[in-house]
Amino acid sequence: METTETFESLVRAEFTPKSTYLNTASNGLLPARTVAALHEAALLRAEGRPLTPLYEDVEACRAAYARLAGVPATRVAVGASVAAHTGVIAASLPAGAEVLTAEDDFTSVLNPFHVRGDLKVRSVPLERVAESVRPGTALVAVSAAQSADGRIADLPALREAARAHGARTYVDFSQAAGWLPMDAGAYDFTASVAFKWLLGPHGAAFLVVPEDFGGLTPVLAGWVAAEVPWDSCYGPVTELAHSARRFDLTHALFTCAGLRRSLDLVEELGVAAVHAHDVTLADRFRAGLATLGHEPVPAPGSAIVSVPGLGGRQPELSRAGIEISNRAGNLRAAFHVYNTPADVDRLLDALTG
Repeated sequence: METTETFESLVRAEFTPKSTYLNTASNGLLPARTVAALHEAALLRAEGRPLTPLYEDVEACRAAYARLAGVPATRVAVGASVAAHTGVIAASLPAGAEVLTAEDDFTSVLNPFHVRGDLKVRSVPLERVAESVRPGTALVAVSAAQSADGRIADLPALREAARAHGARTYVDFSQAAGWLPMDAGAYDFTASVAFKWLLGPHGAAFLVVPEDFGGLTPVLAGWVAAEVPWDSCYGPVTELAHSARRFDLTHALFTCAGLRRSLDLVEELGVAAVHAHDVTLADRFRAGLATLGHEPVPAPGSAIVSVPGLGGRQPELSRAGIEISNRAGNLRAAFHVYNTPADVDRLLDALTG
């Protein structure tokens, strides 16, 4: 774990926000090293130089995410969106299979199951997911942290309930990866975008699958999913990659050029230190809200704080240089490494008026 001094110096060297930015649940800020890498990647294309370094960046991103997720890189696929990864999982289920989900979870985790039209999708309150697994449930799909309000799923209970009934598990870590320690190997399938707490550009999302691929068919496979991609550009792929790379989608090379540096920074800071920093700020905001007579949605231990009834103040806060979100009428603040206690206090002061 980094010392506090090293943590703060790393953050100061990488981030120069021009606002009080409390909206990481929508998009994380880009570190300076990432911006520089994006610029260099663009120059490669502009100047007609070989793009070999950009393909190396893809593999570096795969390896770095694997370390953060606690799994071998051979279990990690690089794609473009959680919705696409969910779609591959949905396509693997037999007609009539039951999928258990959390009510009002993020659409990318849910919709591919619904559009199949021949699956039984059952939704229950987040707090009841584990107890609602039953014989015949084929898959439990849930976000580790809810996008709308930051509530954290009881993943150990979910995992044990699924195991007891022979169900597979699918966890979306998009609102958790980077600040909440994760053990992707404890679940059948996990996914995450990279443009929130992982501090990357848009355009990349990771999928973690079991060593035996968990019965998934690479229905979106193209040439990059081949064991030897450059020998598989024409005609059907005759030999899929022996690793999770068989589930790769065509790589967003510029994105991965930047993301590689973002993931480096997350590793340098250390997820444990990031978690402590982010949750401390979120708890400071919760305590301040109590003094103002506001009660957030209960989400202990989360870096996301959602306050019912205050979402309508988002436009005025933005005009005042404070960036937050309005989600279903709730004010959603999300705290990350570039935030400080002064940012929390500024938001509280603005809400006092």
